[in-house]
Amino acid sequence: MPSSPATFAKERRSSLVAAIFLMATSAIGPGFITQTATFTATLGATFAFGILACIVIDFVVQLNVWRIVTLTGMRASEVANLAIPGSGYVLALLVIFGGVVFNVGNIAGAGLGLNALLGLPPLVGGAISALIAIGIFLSRRAGVAVDRIMIVLGTLMIALTLIVAFASHPLVGDALRQTVLPDALDFTSITTIVGGSVGGYITYAGAHRLLDHGTVGKAHIGEVSKAAFNGVLVTGIMRYILFLAILGVVASGVTIDVSGQGANPAAQAFQVALGEFGLRGFGLIMWAAGITSVMGAAYTSISFVTVFAKGITERRRNMATVGFIVISLAVFLLLGKPPAALLIFAGGFNGLILPLGLTLFLYVGWRRADLMHGYRYPQWLLIAGALVCALSWYMAIDSVGPIFALLSNA
Repeated sequence: MPSSPATFAKERRSSLVAAIFLMATSAIGPGFITQTATFTATLGATFAFGILACIVIDFVVQLNVWRIVTLTGMRASEVANLAIPGSGYVLALLVIFGGVVFNVGNIAGAGLGLNALLGLPPLVGGAISALIAIGIFLSRRAGVAVDRIMIVLGTLMIALTLIVAFASHPLVGDALRQTVLPDALDFTSITTIVGGSVGGYITYAGAHRLLDHGTVGKAHIGEVSKAAFNGVLVTGIMRYILFLAILGVVASGVTIDVSGQGANPAAQAFQVALGEFGLRGFGLIMWAAGITSVMGAAYTSISFVTVFAKGITERRRNMATVGFIVISLAVFLLLGKPPAALLIFAGGFNGLILPLGLTLFLYVGWRRADLMHGYRYPQWLLIAGALVCALSWYMAIDSVGPIFALLSNA
């Protein structure tokens, strides 16, 4: 029996909100939190420009990707394969590998969260969090569960970080000035923070969730564009609030350890701002960011498997997602690198993947209107995308050495 117009509209709104929070919680994962704390501690207020660059790049990338995926009605790798034969397989392999790298960092982040919240060793906390994520994907209503958990934990993260931002009394004036007129530029930090919030699988998380909910075609392009804008707005606000919260602590003269074996830079900042409550609150934020990102990375990375296994059922995709989390957990337990180092490297590595996928999508926007069923793509969005793409290639090439050094020197 077909649903009523009111029920259909409610389900459509629900799918858009779920896509927004999947993208947002993936973008504001433990990698971004740790990267923000680390670079704010080392660069101070000048890192504000990196946050602004991240937001602008995020807006252009997400708006292009969400629109093209929706218009074509296909997943990113399938679009790429039709545009340039074989490129979709390359993109899928890079995103899946980058997703494993990121998910190792996400599990590490969840472990750091439970360490701050409950005092558990990070390895134990990471393992417990991965097992919880596996349990969610094994449930009969995994899709609904993922949507609801993303929304609840995403809202909680924003609220708690806002409290810390007020408590740390940041120098807002200096931060605003350096947002547009920085005293210095650090491309490695910008590439890493972009990779940690829009690189790799994160680029496609919300778009693929919309696809699974059936939000496709020209009829939905307006609401999809609005959802992409709202998603970037939510993540942008959260990024800046987090930066201000940590900047207030750094500006007060507190020295934050960013390189020790057990370093947890963001936890130190939250504890300075609000004492024991701040530490426990950070633990909850980090754990929420970690487990939602574990689910988001696994779900989105496995959504690229369809280019190799067409017609795969949702149940089998969920089982493959479970396998993906198990592999990520095994790598995390065997690697033995400090969790913070893994989180910094994961963002940088996925920042190197970003320009390739964006190049393929812009080619579709410029040259393959047939894949979008004749839709006339906005020129301003393509031009903005081309500028961001050129910048992301430059930053990736300039930063590749320092990014791998982040891991080798850990």
